[in-house]
Amino acid sequence: MQPVLDGHNDVLMRLWETAGKGGDPIAEFRDGITTGHIDGPRARAGGLVGGLCAIFVPSRQGPRPTFDRGTYSSPLAEPIDQPAALAAAVAMAGIARRLDREGVWRLCTSTVEIRRAIDDDVFAAVLHMEGCDPIDADLYALDLFYAAGLRSLGPVWSRTNIFGHGVPFAYPSSPDTGPGLTDAGVRLVKACNRLGIMIDLSHITEQGFWDVAKVSEMPLVATHSNVHAITPVTRNLTDRQMAAIRETGGMVGLNYATSFLRPDGQENAATPLTDMVRHVDHLVEHLGIDGVGLGSDYDGATIPSEIGDAAGQQALVGALRQAGYGEDDLVKLCRDNWLRVLAQTWRE
Repeated sequence: MQPVLDGHNDVLMRLWETAGKGGDPIAEFRDGITTGHIDGPRARAGGLVGGLCAIFVPSRQGPRPTFDRGTYSSPLAEPIDQPAALAAAVAMAGIARRLDREGVWRLCTSTVEIRRAIDDDVFAAVLHMEGCDPIDADLYALDLFYAAGLRSLGPVWSRTNIFGHGVPFAYPSSPDTGPGLTDAGVRLVKACNRLGIMIDLSHITEQGFWDVAKVSEMPLVATHSNVHAITPVTRNLTDRQMAAIRETGGMVGLNYATSFLRPDGQENAATPLTDMVRHVDHLVEHLGIDGVGLGSDYDGATIPSEIGDAAGQQALVGALRQAGYGEDDLVKLCRDNWLRVLAQTWRE
């Protein structure tokens, strides 16, 4: 079994929703359930040893795509008021801290801690924020979340906030869909560089990508995006963007969402693992073997049925092995590339 460190998942949002319905999020992760994608038992079964766990506050009404003969487009999701987003984010951070306190997982802020958790057979969680809607323009909340363990963030999700503009979900479409960072977004990027917080470019517009590239001193990273040349959705990266990521020593995590994998852009669990391998091949060609990892989007997307959930993680590893990736390559793809980029960003 090849242990996997995942670049992105939404398990905290699922656990928060469980708590909102009166359930026990700690027991859910510790003991396991039959829905969703990640919990402790399934992670152990599939060799998923940890990952970047996102604080993500959903919009009250998500984007409603319109479909026309195999194409689709949707408006940006509705913005969220900062106080409401902050309340939800604090609750998710609280769940993350409780899981740590109960020994269900280990909240890690260094690669030394990640490696130690893996050695101890404890799920290594890194706190991430997907869309900085909970953060105020003066960045006071950023410092508080950093103190709580936040070490990675994406300035925007697929909606607009005070820091910038996200891409809508559309196929086929360029990721160049609108403006990029605001002045507040520039200040956010500089603050992340100062603190040592990784910046995720997965949901930002192409203009926003280039804005971050101009401002940031750290490796460029897209934790859960795929190849636009194969699947031309707004969320995927162009070859030019990948060249810029490679130049900074950054990386891209393969997203398991079927609509970002299939050439037809459709959300369909009957998506073969060969589609995933094709994206990895292209990413490796343009980024090098040191610039590619896995960023599942577990609990946030429809994934191929051959994987199913975290317990099926090794199905992808097996497909990559069958495609000719050796064990040294698989170690890099499955965890060491993430450890390298995190260590560089965190100035270890």
